[in-house]
Amino acid sequence: MLRSKFAAVAAVLAVSSLTAACVSAPAPKSYAALRSEQPKSVLVVPALNSTVNVDAADYFVSTISRPVAERGYYVFPAHMVKRVLEDEGLSDAGLIHQADASRLAPLFGCDTVLFVEIKRWESQYVIISTSTNVEFGYTLKSCRTGAVLWEGTQALAYSPQASNSGNPLADLLVQAIVSAVEKAKPNYIPLTQQANLLATHTVGQGLPAGPYLPTYGADRNQFPD
Repeated sequence: MLRSKFAAVAAVLAVSSLTAACVSAPAPKSYAALRSEQPKSVLVVPALNSTVNVDAADYFVSTISRPVAERGYYVFPAHMVKRVLEDEGLSDAGLIHQADASRLAPLFGCDTVLFVEIKRWESQYVIISTSTNVEFGYTLKSCRTGAVLWEGTQALAYSPQASNSGNPLADLLVQAIVSAVEKAKPNYIPLTQQANLLATHTVGQGLPAGPYLPTYGADRNQFPD
């Protein structure tokens, strides 16, 4: 079981590397606004699900807190955030995303709010090939002014491939089975974890080190103003 999990992650990393090699490097971001705020905490509100998969937002919430916390920021517990928002009559993600981030500060005492839109969450099956696709848009806003401090997007795709045994007919059959399994139970979680990791950790594109990392304030070469 453990080996299979590592294999899945390795496959996703391979896909990511392949995609990165084919796409030109994105323009570097400016982190002046984010550094001027010097935020210590991030409030992650429920994701806005713009897909037809009704379960996407519930699955996504379990994947986002850790990568943000690993960048050195305090992340409010997801279930606590959801409960407080519901108590305040903000159970609809669409309404939350339309609200001014500064209005959430009195409820949580947060420095920033991370809004995430789920743009793609699908598994496409074509003949004997299955492709699982995810795409997310990230927007970090100030709880003090409501201004955008950081934005990012991340899209990943995963297509399981059977090993080549040298027997074309057998390989075709195995590939059909592998694709059917992926279609029946898509690997959304590992793919989403990798997307969030790339979005928050990529040098020059993700989040600079927060106050709970020893590199705080010392990574301006990697995350310039």
